[in-house]
Amino acid sequence: MLQPRILLRQSSRHCPCLPTQPLSRCYATAAKLPARKLIEPQDPIKPSSAATRVELQAPPPTRDTNPAIRTYKPRTPGVRHLRRPINDHLWKGRAYLPLTFPRRGQHIGGRNNTGRVSVRHRGGGAKRRIRTVDFARWEPGRHTVDRIEHDPGRSAHIALLTNNETQRKSYIVAAEGMRAGDVVQSYRKGLPKELLDSMGGKFDLGMIAAKTAWRGNCLPLYLIPVGSLIYNVGLTPHTGGQLCRSAGTFATIVGKNEEDQKQKKDTDMHVRLSSGEVRKIPRTACATIGVASNSQHHKRQLGKAGRSRWLGIRPTVRGLAMNAADHPHGGGRGKSKGNVHPVSPWGIPAKGGFKTRKRSKDTSFVVVPRVRNHGKRKREKK
Repeated sequence: MLQPRILLRQSSRHCPCLPTQPLSRCYATAAKLPARKLIEPQDPIKPSSAATRVELQAPPPTRDTNPAIRTYKPRTPGVRHLRRPINDHLWKGRAYLPLTFPRRGQHIGGRNNTGRVSVRHRGGGAKRRIRTVDFARWEPGRHTVDRIEHDPGRSAHIALLTNNETQRKSYIVAAEGMRAGDVVQSYRKGLPKELLDSMGGKFDLGMIAAKTAWRGNCLPLYLIPVGSLIYNVGLTPHTGGQLCRSAGTFATIVGKNEEDQKQKKDTDMHVRLSSGEVRKIPRTACATIGVASNSQHHKRQLGKAGRSRWLGIRPTVRGLAMNAADHPHGGGRGKSKGNVHPVSPWGIPAKGGFKTRKRSKDTSFVVVPRVRNHGKRKREKK
């Protein structure tokens, strides 16, 4: 693409701060910034003689996490409305095959084990291989990011890691700004002895957070400072991440449960999700520092119906356009749904705040429920 031309005009008034010589035409070019030099964190506590072999790891550098959206010249109708986030850092080759398996079976077409359609509008699409992603991250030690890959089974990107000691490879959900060459660790099995010795044997949460709470690291919730952005959050102490795994999602640690502190119990952490709900999560559950990658995913536009079919998404037909035998809104002459309230194909009310949640379902972990006011906020803004 051509660079926009910027003409710097000479000022008509004489000013001592401006050059007296006429300015020539200049064109906007990409500025080459000097490479940032990573500064290792200085430890105020002198490590003991046994901890002199500790390799001090610097935090990963900050990068631009708001890429632009790529558009195309309308050479064909299919690319006129095509919008894609710019992700030139992604791996161009195939996935790491030992960590994948083919996607086969009836579930591709939305069928269950009896062959009946349980999820509508599914079927077809390109062949895929499912990536085995490590959500638990129990393996300790330093892991180097080999590359960032696209996963057709999820909206966020994934990162291929290599354990520096065992050379074992694994996939994780990549954080926003993570690139090849970064080093990440997991502290779910505890803090290494070298790290504690470097702090003089003192268990200071502030010092631990300064050395461990970096982008891409996996920690228990009680080791993460309040106010940090996290993703891939677990719900129980012995399972992997279950919340905030899609593109651009994150949660925020709000605080600790004061009632448990008074009763001297294991405190639960209060975590605010993207919906606004504040939820109690055990303090030993896992979470990853940062925001899930591919934050511009929601701004993409497929541009044509064929790309939906490539993704395995079949068309959605309105109930009004069906026959009376296929939908409660079908039949009749013209555009008429038969003077019935909006319902699903199975007769469940679709509007008006009809609640479908089971009363017996547990809600004791919800501290502040998410707002359910059915569009009142939008009307208030207008």
